[in-house]
Amino acid sequence: MFLLRALYTLIMYLLTPVILYRLAWRGIGYRDYWGRWRERFGFFADPDLRDTIWVHAVSVGEMNAAAPLIEALMKRFEGRRFVVTTVTPTGSARVQKLFGQRVFHVYLPYDLTASIRRFLDRINPSLAVVMETEIWPNLYYECARRRIPIVLANARLSERSLNGYGPVRPLAREAIRSVAFVAAQSQQDAVRLGQLGARPTHMRVVGNVKFDMRVPNGLDRIGKVLREYWGESRPVWIAASTHEAEEAAVLEAHTRVLRRFPEALLVIAPRHPERFQPVIKLCRGYGLRTLSRSEDTVAHLDTQAFVDDTMGELLNFFAAAEVAFVAGSFERIGGHNVLEPAAVGKPVLVGPHTFNFAEVTENLISDGAALRVQNAVELGDTVSRLIGDPATRHRMSANALAAVERERGAVTRCVEIVAAVMAGTAP
Repeated sequence: MFLLRALYTLIMYLLTPVILYRLAWRGIGYRDYWGRWRERFGFFADPDLRDTIWVHAVSVGEMNAAAPLIEALMKRFEGRRFVVTTVTPTGSARVQKLFGQRVFHVYLPYDLTASIRRFLDRINPSLAVVMETEIWPNLYYECARRRIPIVLANARLSERSLNGYGPVRPLAREAIRSVAFVAAQSQQDAVRLGQLGARPTHMRVVGNVKFDMRVPNGLDRIGKVLREYWGESRPVWIAASTHEAEEAAVLEAHTRVLRRFPEALLVIAPRHPERFQPVIKLCRGYGLRTLSRSEDTVAHLDTQAFVDDTMGELLNFFAAAEVAFVAGSFERIGGHNVLEPAAVGKPVLVGPHTFNFAEVTENLISDGAALRVQNAVELGDTVSRLIGDPATRHRMSANALAAVERERGAVTRCVEIVAAVMAGTAP
């Protein structure tokens, strides 16, 4: 195992120029990728922290899921300093918006031994909470060497991810066996995590913390205000977290919707900031009268496509729409968070590929809160059918709210697990 870890570390160092090139390339579309590179190697001013609780959430989706858990941990461990790390600039922006100076925020460094050691030397954690399943062999090994317990919270592992570890699977197995406790989202996730190497005696199914997301006060009012600008009676649907390969399909679907409802408005929210401008151009290339959030603030009565090119406003647009399509599911990306529109009481549509949220999605479908579509034609026809059938929409809305309410409680269970690990009383 020592030799395998040494080989892995060598490969990581050799790949560093490629990783930096990718960062620079992504920075062309989203300039925040060009900043704070030193943090990615563990270089940042010493914040003089001791015995911190460190939470890692890779990007904006994981950060949204982690937010209620972090708030609950802050209440439980009042007086402790918290460190929150992300990998992406969008995740970083979300941390700063949600918590400001209440936490110390920095990028998680690359899985290089020297970088990890510099990072841990500066934040001095007494506990690490890693959201979902970010497994980095050198990071986990160094935490184990320093006796820093790791709790995998909201842990999930798809069949595709399990099979994707390939030659590093022995290292992943060693890493996950060093974890103090695994709080799995579902029984299916627990089975796959066990196959990867998690110890059954140190694992419990607690549910998905995303069910515990708080719907902000006044969200309904925000949705109504948006509709006053857009047109209160016109049909509005949203395609959320779209990827490049899906955006043309969404626009094809919208052209079908417009045939039946010429006044319909599509709100399209690209997953990654570097897609903002290309999506605006793509919409206009389809001949759609297109405005964007950053340039035009609101859609007009004759707007046919409105691009959400900001971060952190998706719930507002869910509140203003009649139907929500959650993207990342037309391509083999695995889908994105279906619980956000469900928590706002919107009928949810997904594509065929939802393995990242398999159990949650299937439960929403079986509860009558969501529908699966296979392609652009089905998407357009289903959106049109739901727009023209308020009774079905209202029934799906009620089912969505009931499903989310029924599954709440994972945050409380995760906090109890963290407290037990901190006290040394966890299995």
